Amino acid sequence: MMIDWASFTPWASLAGGALIGLAAAMFVLFNGRIAGISGILGGLLQWPKGDVAWRVAFLLGLISAPVFYGLYAPLPQVQVDAGTATLVAAGLLVGIGTRYGAGCTSGHGVCGLSRLSPRSLVATACFMAAGFATVFIVRHLIG
Repeated sequence: MMIDWASFTPWASLAGGALIGLAAAMFVLFNGRIAGISGILGGLLQWPKGDVAWRVAFLLGLISAPVFYGLYAPLPQVQVDAGTATLVAAGLLVGIGTRYGAGCTSGHGVCGLSRLSPRSLVATACFMAAGFATVFIVRHLIG
Protein backbone atom coordinates (compact mmCIF):
# COMPACT_ATOMS: atom_id res chain seq x y z
CA MET A 1 0.00 0.00 0.00
CA MET A 2 1.28 3.44 -0.93
CA ILE A 3 0.33 6.61 0.93
CA ASP A 4 0.00 9.71 -1.20
CA TRP A 5 1.79 12.11 1.14
CA ALA A 6 1.09 15.07 -1.15
CA SER A 7 -2.63 14.56 -0.57
CA PHE A 8 -2.28 13.90 3.16
CA THR A 9 -4.08 16.78 4.89
CA PRO A 10 -4.38 16.09 8.62
CA TRP A 11 -5.16 19.67 9.69
CA ALA A 12 -7.86 20.23 7.07
CA SER A 13 -9.30 16.80 7.90
CA LEU A 14 -9.28 17.57 11.62
CA ALA A 15 -10.98 20.91 11.01
CA GLY A 16 -13.60 19.28 8.78
CA GLY A 17 -14.31 16.58 11.36
CA ALA A 18 -14.59 19.19 14.11
CA LEU A 19 -17.05 21.21 12.02
CA ILE A 20 -19.16 18.12 11.30
CA GLY A 21 -19.19 17.27 15.02
CA LEU A 22 -20.07 20.85 15.96
CA ALA A 23 -22.88 20.98 13.39
CA ALA A 24 -24.29 17.64 14.57
CA ALA A 25 -24.14 18.77 18.21
CA MET A 26 -25.85 22.08 17.41
CA PHE A 27 -28.52 20.28 15.41
CA VAL A 28 -29.42 17.95 18.27
CA LEU A 29 -29.23 20.74 20.86
CA PHE A 30 -31.35 23.25 18.96
CA ASN A 31 -33.74 20.89 17.14
CA GLY A 32 -33.72 17.75 19.26
CA ARG A 33 -33.07 15.74 16.10
CA ILE A 34 -30.26 13.50 14.95
CA ALA A 35 -28.43 14.70 11.84
CA GLY A 36 -28.81 11.39 10.01
CA ILE A 37 -29.11 12.14 6.32
CA SER A 38 -31.04 8.99 5.40
CA GLY A 39 -33.59 9.65 8.14
CA ILE A 40 -33.99 13.28 7.12
CA LEU A 41 -34.44 12.39 3.46
CA GLY A 42 -36.62 9.37 4.26
CA GLY A 43 -38.87 11.55 6.40
CA LEU A 44 -39.47 13.81 3.41
CA LEU A 45 -40.85 10.90 1.42
CA GLN A 46 -43.69 10.55 3.94
CA TRP A 47 -44.61 14.28 3.96
CA PRO A 48 -45.35 14.60 7.68
CA LYS A 49 -47.31 17.74 8.57
CA GLY A 50 -45.18 20.51 10.04
CA ASP A 51 -42.03 18.47 9.54
CA VAL A 52 -41.11 19.37 5.97
CA ALA A 53 -39.51 22.83 6.13
CA TRP A 54 -36.51 21.96 8.28
CA ARG A 55 -35.85 18.79 6.27
CA VAL A 56 -35.89 20.71 2.96
CA ALA A 57 -33.69 23.45 4.46
CA PHE A 58 -31.20 20.87 5.75
CA LEU A 59 -30.95 19.10 2.39
CA LEU A 60 -30.72 22.38 0.46
CA GLY A 61 -27.86 23.36 2.76
CA LEU A 62 -26.06 20.12 1.95
CA ILE A 63 -26.42 20.79 -1.76
CA SER A 64 -25.79 24.55 -1.77
CA ALA A 65 -22.70 24.55 0.48
CA PRO A 66 -20.35 23.05 -2.14
CA VAL A 67 -21.95 25.19 -4.84
CA PHE A 68 -21.16 28.38 -2.90
CA TYR A 69 -17.71 27.07 -2.02
CA GLY A 70 -17.07 26.50 -5.72
CA LEU A 71 -17.74 30.17 -6.42
CA TYR A 72 -14.72 31.20 -4.33
CA ALA A 73 -12.31 28.29 -4.56
CA PRO A 74 -11.71 25.46 -7.00
CA LEU A 75 -13.59 22.29 -6.20
CA PRO A 76 -11.51 19.11 -5.94
CA GLN A 77 -11.33 16.98 -9.04
CA VAL A 78 -13.66 13.99 -8.75
CA GLN A 79 -12.56 10.73 -10.34
CA VAL A 80 -14.85 7.71 -10.20
CA ASP A 81 -13.26 4.48 -11.38
CA ALA A 82 -16.51 2.55 -11.72
CA GLY A 83 -19.12 2.11 -14.39
CA THR A 84 -22.72 3.21 -14.21
CA ALA A 85 -24.01 -0.28 -13.37
CA THR A 86 -21.56 -0.59 -10.47
CA LEU A 87 -22.57 2.82 -9.11
CA VAL A 88 -26.28 2.01 -9.37
CA ALA A 89 -25.77 -1.36 -7.64
CA ALA A 90 -23.66 0.26 -4.91
CA GLY A 91 -26.27 2.97 -4.35
CA LEU A 92 -29.05 0.42 -4.06
CA LEU A 93 -27.05 -1.70 -1.63
CA VAL A 94 -26.25 1.34 0.52
CA GLY A 95 -29.92 2.36 0.48
CA ILE A 96 -31.03 -1.12 1.50
CA GLY A 97 -28.39 -1.17 4.23
CA THR A 98 -29.51 2.15 5.67
CA ARG A 99 -33.10 0.92 5.84
CA TYR A 100 -32.16 -2.38 7.50
CA GLY A 101 -29.71 -0.64 9.83
CA ALA A 102 -32.22 2.12 10.67
CA GLY A 103 -29.68 4.80 9.80
CA CYS A 104 -26.60 5.78 7.88
CA THR A 105 -23.00 6.72 8.59
CA SER A 106 -23.92 10.22 9.70
CA GLY A 107 -26.75 9.05 11.95
CA HIS A 108 -24.99 6.08 13.53
CA GLY A 109 -21.31 6.83 12.97
CA VAL A 110 -21.27 10.51 13.92
CA CYS A 111 -24.34 11.16 16.04
CA GLY A 112 -25.01 7.72 17.51
CA LEU A 113 -21.45 6.98 18.59
CA SER A 114 -21.10 10.41 20.17
CA ARG A 115 -24.22 9.62 22.25
CA LEU A 116 -22.70 6.23 23.20
CA SER A 117 -25.60 4.38 21.59
CA PRO A 118 -25.01 0.59 21.66
CA ARG A 119 -27.20 0.17 18.57
CA SER A 120 -25.07 2.70 16.71
CA LEU A 121 -21.87 0.96 17.80
CA VAL A 122 -23.12 -2.34 16.34
CA ALA A 123 -24.39 -0.65 13.16
CA THR A 124 -21.11 1.24 12.65
CA ALA A 125 -19.06 -1.91 13.23
CA CYS A 126 -21.24 -3.77 10.70
CA PHE A 127 -21.04 -1.21 7.91
CA MET A 128 -17.31 -0.67 8.46
CA ALA A 129 -16.72 -4.44 8.33
CA ALA A 130 -18.83 -4.67 5.17
CA GLY A 131 -16.84 -1.85 3.60
CA PHE A 132 -13.50 -3.45 4.53
CA ALA A 133 -14.64 -6.81 3.16
CA THR A 134 -15.92 -5.24 -0.07
CA VAL A 135 -12.66 -3.38 -0.71
CA PHE A 136 -10.62 -6.50 0.05
CA ILE A 137 -12.71 -8.68 -2.25
CA VAL A 138 -12.83 -6.19 -5.12
CA ARG A 139 -9.18 -5.12 -4.97
CA HIS A 140 -7.41 -8.30 -3.92
CA LEU A 141 -9.53 -11.30 -4.82
CA ILE A 142 -11.31 -10.14 -7.98
CA GLY A 143 -8.51 -7.78 -8.90
